[in-house]
Amino acid sequence: MAIWATVPLGDVLTFQRGFDITKDEQRDGPFPVISSSGSKSSHAEFKVRGPGVIIGRKGSLGTVFYSDGNYWPHDTTLWIKDFHENHPRFAYYFLQTMGFERLDAGASNPSLNRNHIHTIPVLWPPLPVQQRIAGILSAYDELIENSQRRIKILEAMARALYREWFAHFRFPGHEHHPRVASPLGEIPEGWEAIAFTEIADVLSGGTPKTSTPEYWDGEIPFFTPRDAPDCFYVEDADKHVTKLGLSKCASQLYLPDTVFITARGTVGKVALPSVPMAMNQSCYALRGKSGISQRFLFLMTLQQVEYLKTNTGGATFDTIVVDTFRRMQVAKPPRDLIAAFTRNVDAVFEQVNTLQRQIQNLRRTRDLLLPRLLSGQVAVDALSGAIPDSAAAASCGAAMAMGPGT
Repeated sequence: MAIWATVPLGDVLTFQRGFDITKDEQRDGPFPVISSSGSKSSHAEFKVRGPGVIIGRKGSLGTVFYSDGNYWPHDTTLWIKDFHENHPRFAYYFLQTMGFERLDAGASNPSLNRNHIHTIPVLWPPLPVQQRIAGILSAYDELIENSQRRIKILEAMARALYREWFAHFRFPGHEHHPRVASPLGEIPEGWEAIAFTEIADVLSGGTPKTSTPEYWDGEIPFFTPRDAPDCFYVEDADKHVTKLGLSKCASQLYLPDTVFITARGTVGKVALPSVPMAMNQSCYALRGKSGISQRFLFLMTLQQVEYLKTNTGGATFDTIVVDTFRRMQVAKPPRDLIAAFTRNVDAVFEQVNTLQRQIQNLRRTRDLLLPRLLSGQVAVDALSGAIPDSAAAASCGAAMAMGPGT
């Protein structure tokens, strides 16, 4: 029977403070510079050989990162100098359950002291159990990462097809449509240069009173700029409202595939809700008018945001108002071309949505297992079927091949 022992954390993992390096001192190279907020830059030199585990010491307190290869741990971190023959990947998962963010040893500037965390008593398993736990949890992470890579490929395909048809005007049969002059420059014959508000309704959001508990913690996701994802679909929101709360604010309950765009704070993030959602007043909802599909509208909005950022120098693009949409000129294609395009990309959007739901389920299962495995509450021997099957995640099919002549 595997024996777990209660020991000081410093007896099984020895931490060391990271190394200072400024942005100006960094030279482009293959080695990640890992700070308390993660790997945001790289350097031509490394300080530590991988694999490595790093935690946030200052700034983003208690964040945990893993590096397979050699790396430079920033001064805002602590890194594991000695694993004492323990499993590095297990250490990475274990430290996520420690709640270091509660161990503020600083005053006005929160920080972690390695001498303090070395004394924390922990329940520590033997190496064979560590290896088994790390294997189970790593399998979930690998499936999540594989699905994320597939999502990026699919989304890039949809955006590339949109640019091919509607920015470069190389749609099927384009050779039979001569270019004509317009306020936007030359566009294909049969297209119209119109205001964005002629193809989409711009709808607002609102927030119910935060001082009224009956309005909050319900079942309706409440989208705000902080929920904006780095992918097409948003699955959930950090906050939720009740039906009563929804009735007491300016937001509608927006259906899936409504286009959300953030207008203040984090400006210009565009997302599609995969479930009905409400939203706050820092966002707009866009609903296509007759003949304008939501997925076409979503990709057009992404393209317009890129244009706005490019032509306003980025720094001055700090807010979006209704007049922004009124002033925005777009080239509207014929309805049959929009319909043909939508048929081409529908399968891609559905695959993206399916993959994101799979990721959500994998994360939920992993996050339930994580504290139970690492506390010994669940025996690893009882989880022979806990490692997810990669074939299940692949069952949603290969990426659909698309081209301008599809």
